[in-house]
Parts: sequence; structure tokens; C-alpha cells
Amino acid sequence: MPNILFLFGNDEFAITRKLAEFGSIFTDSTNADMNTARLDARTLTEDELNNAVNAIPFLASQRLVLLANPSARYNKPEGRKKFLEFIEKIPDSTRLVIYEIIEPRDADKHWLNKWAEKSKLAQTQAFMLPRLKDMSGWIINETKKQNGQIDKVAAEKLVEMAGADTRQAAQEISKLLAYVNWARPIKVEDVEAVSIVTAEPDIFAMVDALAMGNGKSAQKLLHRLLEDEDAFSVWGMVVRQFRLLLLVREVLDVHGGVDEVTRALGVHPFVAEKVAGQARRFSLPALEKIYHQLLEIDEAAKKSQITLDLAMETLVVELTA
Repeated sequence: MPNILFLFGNDEFAITRKLAEFGSIFTDSTNADMNTARLDARTLTEDELNNAVNAIPFLASQRLVLLANPSARYNKPEGRKKFLEFIEKIPDSTRLVIYEIIEPRDADKHWLNKWAEKSKLAQTQAFMLPRLKDMSGWIINETKKQNGQIDKVAAEKLVEMAGADTRQAAQEISKLLAYVNWARPIKVEDVEAVSIVTAEPDIFAMVDALAMGNGKSAQKLLHRLLEDEDAFSVWGMVVRQFRLLLLVREVLDVHGGVDEVTRALGVHPFVAEKVAGQARRFSLPALEKIYHQLLEIDEAAKKSQITLDLAMETLVVELTA
């Protein structure tokens, strides 16, 4: 295996987990800290990098150097060329692991990937967030890694709460396994009892119910939101969600996809995929009409002509009638 590795992707949790595995190169754990350097290119000096890479291992066969965010420092051609020339000469006793958070669309053209492909001196590994539709399978596999089991329905429920956030999902799995004491599979009732339902997934679920004309479910979700948040905060989330839907519908109508939605709105790919799915259930004229209603409600509430909680109740009834 080459002594230079480049880890990249938008799954920060997976990259962090992989970095922890490199400690296994030390047969004696007491020597690990003395032979490990953790560097961030954003605050790095050339002397610090040189000393870390070229130091002689202490009572061990190798040193481990972890370098984060290389593009933050080496952002110009001349700087990148100098850096690559330097790492091409690292001693065999040093394992250099470079890592960076990048989006899938930028992976192929990343300068370190291009260099690694041509030079053959480095191994690369991608860590991308699962697609939302694949997240249920990810949760099932992660539960097995944590020596437990989870029902498929429970995994799908956890997806509603965590989205494509692998770190949050892994943390929720740990709590759930402790809750069932690893004695049985996690069930959907356990997820509902233990895991925290965040406001944003509730907004997503409520808009889904509105799109499907399910007034009873939409009202139930609205009441849950109002129990946890004040009416002003909930109203802000409702307006934001329909504004996103309106903008996304416009992108979709000019044959854009999830990547275009992500770039246009500057949101996380999970949010873009979810909102795009919802926007497809509405026509552009329907969303324009709803948004106009929201503006009228906002104006009426500011003039104290109606309370926001009553206005939202009325809106749900009107949209699902």
C-alpha cells in the first residue's frame, strides 16, 4: 500500500471513523501519540509539515501524519506544485494521510485526485453521504456494526428524523441499542420513544401531508410543532419551506435536477433531494397561489387581525379540503 493516502468526500463522520483506524499501524499503543502528528493546512507552517513528515519514528517502525484541508492552504498552482513535489519525497517510514471535505460533483476534478491518478504514488478513497433512498440500508448496516439489529420500519422512521446525516444516525443508533440493552431488535416504537424528532423533518412531513391532501395528518404534525415551538418560529419554518418549494419548482420546470437545486439554493444535498421530491407534487401556479396566501396571512397577523396558530390551522384545512 502506498504511504500517501487521500481521503475525500462529504461524509465527515465516515472520514473521521476511517482516520481512527490508522492507529492500528502501531503495535504498541503507548508509542502512538509520540509518532502521530495531526495537522491542519489552514494554520500550518512549512517547517511544521517538514518536521512532522521527516522525523524519525520513536520506538516504532512508522510515523503517522494526518493532514486536513490541503486546498485551504495550497490554493494556487505554484503552491500545489511545490507541495506535491515535497510529498513525493516523503520517507518510507512515514504514512501520510491527507483528507478533505468535498462534494461528489467536485471529486473527479480535485487536484489531488488528478495527481494521484497520474503519479500512482497515492491511494485515494471516497466517503460520500448515502442517498436518502439508501439511508435505510445504511442504518441497518450501521446497527450491525454496533452489534445490534433494527427492524426495517424502525430504520425508515429513523431516516425521517436523521435524514442523510450519518453522524446523527449513528449516535441515535447507539442510544437506541442502549435502550433495548442489545437484547432485541430496535422497533419503531423504540425510535419514537427515544429519538428526538427535529422541527425540520416535521415540517417536511407536514408539507408531504398537505401535498397528499391528508388534513388529519397535517393537523397532527402542526400541533406537534406548536407544542415544541412558539407559533412565530413555526410560521417562519412554514414560510421558508414553501419559499424553497416555489424556487425548486422553477428549477425543475427548466429541466434542472437535484444537483442544480443544491447549487441554486445553497442547501445540503439531502434537503435539496427532499424538497425536489415535494415540489414535484405541486404545480408552479399552485405554489404561487399558496405563497400569496402566506403573504396575506403574514400581513393580517402583523395587523393583529388573526393569530398565527389559528391562521396555520385554517391554512391546513383549506389546502386539504
